[in-house]
Amino acid sequence: MKHRPVSAAVEAAHNAHLTTLPFGDTTDFEDADRGFIAALEPCVITAADGRVVWDNDSYGFLAGEPPTSVHPALWRQSQLAAKQGLYEVVDGIYQVRGFDISNVTFVEGDTGVIVIDPLISTEVAAAALALYRRHRGGERPVTAVIYTHSHVDHFGGVLGVTSQADVDAGRVAVIAPEGFIDHVVAENVYAGAAMLRRAGYMYGTTLARGPYGQVGCGLGQNTSTGEVAVIVPTVTISDTGETHVVDGVQIEFQMAPGSEAPAEMHFYFPQFRALCMAENATHTQHNLLTLRGALVRDPRAWAGYLTEAIDTFGGRSDVVFASHHWPIWGSERIAEYLALQRDLYAYLHDQTLRLLNQGHTGAEIAEQFRLPPALERAWHARGYYGSVSHNVKAVYQRYLGWFDGNPARLWPHPPQALATRYTAALGGVDRVVELAAEAFNDGDFRWAATILDHAVFTDPEHPGARGLYADTLEQLAYGAENATWRNFFLSGATELRGGVFGTPVQATSMALLSQLSPEQLFDSLAIRVDGPHAWDLELALDVSFADTGVNYRLTLRNGVLVHRKAPPDPDSAHAGVTVAGKPALLAALLGHGTPEISGDQSVWATLRGVLDTADPGFNIVTP
Repeated sequence: MKHRPVSAAVEAAHNAHLTTLPFGDTTDFEDADRGFIAALEPCVITAADGRVVWDNDSYGFLAGEPPTSVHPALWRQSQLAAKQGLYEVVDGIYQVRGFDISNVTFVEGDTGVIVIDPLISTEVAAAALALYRRHRGGERPVTAVIYTHSHVDHFGGVLGVTSQADVDAGRVAVIAPEGFIDHVVAENVYAGAAMLRRAGYMYGTTLARGPYGQVGCGLGQNTSTGEVAVIVPTVTISDTGETHVVDGVQIEFQMAPGSEAPAEMHFYFPQFRALCMAENATHTQHNLLTLRGALVRDPRAWAGYLTEAIDTFGGRSDVVFASHHWPIWGSERIAEYLALQRDLYAYLHDQTLRLLNQGHTGAEIAEQFRLPPALERAWHARGYYGSVSHNVKAVYQRYLGWFDGNPARLWPHPPQALATRYTAALGGVDRVVELAAEAFNDGDFRWAATILDHAVFTDPEHPGARGLYADTLEQLAYGAENATWRNFFLSGATELRGGVFGTPVQATSMALLSQLSPEQLFDSLAIRVDGPHAWDLELALDVSFADTGVNYRLTLRNGVLVHRKAPPDPDSAHAGVTVAGKPALLAALLGHGTPEISGDQSVWATLRGVLDTADPGFNIVTP
């Protein structure tokens, strides 16, 4: 695809960054290369059907100096994140990096290996374990899996390193923080369709790799696209200070709920003098509200956990490693690194509150907010993944919500209705395109995008508006230091030019759904009920599981599906459904078979008939 040349305004901004940022500091490159053992050649991983689920070789273009089409700091970050292979952290702890957006870590125990965070998908996790065994572990069995937190890139590949059968037999322990499964379900099932559609924009999964396309995600390069699964933990960590011995390895745990993930923990290995910080201290400013959508994170608590980690483990640690990026060695460097990361999240929190209490809105605070010089100079505090702009707005949202207090903004028209009014006020779509072209030529791409958004929502097929809007988003992408902003801009341009690309990654696989509790399955049904179509229905249905003998009473009234454990009662239920177990219920809900039904045979079909289906290809950049 032919790309519009980089504008003079973007090029000038990049040249300024090259002179003001500390590009002469190569410490990160030395750390990222330290302990290298072997790479995977070629680093292309396929599924059983031959489909490519990971291709790190596609980032070979990152060698050399940054082009004008990529922010130089983002280019540097992508060069570091694209390094792949097996690395020694310390003798006995090894990482495979560059096989997914996240790292997988192998800790050698008395009889086998403990796996920390088995990536997103089965195929890449299996390839990482094979590389470790080829060069270090032989046939050392997996004796435990630790999930640091509840995001899919830290558990989804578990079937690549162990099996449900081995876990059920007690040969492998699965360790996770308290609340892990509840939050896995909330993120990947309840709001999964919308999050995954937006994640396609955020990670740029469908974008071409290259200087004019996707260059990474800031936190890593991309997300693998293989099989996603989960195995329910067998050991739950609940308290800071909790200590466990796993395959002869002592582990001290620190709880960090409500930080980068709602269920997250750090842990320390005394015999290795090694500290794992999960995803709460990485080589980027992280998200307080991820652009794909999530609950707003708590930067105050996040900073507090980092202080606690410094005080508890800092003086005993020779190396700190995380679920992304590369380790840092040396107690003095570790203390400074963790303190700067702590100061970053505390400053974002405290200064946003100071300014909002002076009456500034989130957007106003984001425009005037500046980090202290020490944080501006720290490569690991820069906004490749999170950003000052959207993190400040997240803090505002956490405390005050979406409404900024101005009554004119309390009840605005929705986007399409607002767009037609703005466009008419500006003189029609053609006039809006003229104004946007002037802004584009002046380098004011933010204003051009704002008014072109209204033009396209007024006339989605207007060729001038659509084409200029795509060109404008492209220039915003070229100038973005933040990788996820770049991917959002480029994804929008891609869909304006070529149509909706849908959702490239599916996390709600049968392997994941099969691990949900019956209560979680019924909750996932409740959010699919088409309320208006179910307003006049009043149903009572008993669902009995033959394998457990447990019955659930489901009632549908006023468009609300409620479930509760209760003995079956044919006299008050319109129908009864008996299934062998959860897999049979899932199959019946997906239309792959009919369960055993007693009573009114139509009730089951009626319930299924009012269940809505998520749209994995809903419009984002067009109405």
